[in-house]
Amino acid sequence: AMFMLAEYINMVTVSAVAVTLFLGGWRAPFPVTAFWEGANQGWWPMLWFTLKLQLLLFLFIWLRGTLPRVRYDQLMKLGWKVLIPVSVVWLMLVATVRTLRNENMPFADIA
Repeated sequence: AMFMLAEYINMVTVSAVAVTLFLGGWRAPFPVTAFWEGANQGWWPMLWFTLKLQLLLFLFIWLRGTLPRVRYDQLMKLGWKVLIPVSVVWLMLVATVRTLRNENMPFADIA
């Protein structure tokens, strides 16, 4: 039971950090502040933060219940056979483009 509790505590912590960093934290959503100036005063900021936190928790639990469980060997197969080769090819491509740009090659305007 402690592992399940720790998992939910982690979800709350990650959701709180995500709300703070990416969703405006305790500030009211944009459409609300356009017509109501008192949306960020008093107890309202705590309400906005709690609502955003609950929305993210709902999304976490919803996705966790909907998506299939991936086994450890499937993740390892994906990493070794797909992700590592793709990242090595990408690294070589970026190194080549940067080298060509540093040498002022005319055809190096790829990206």
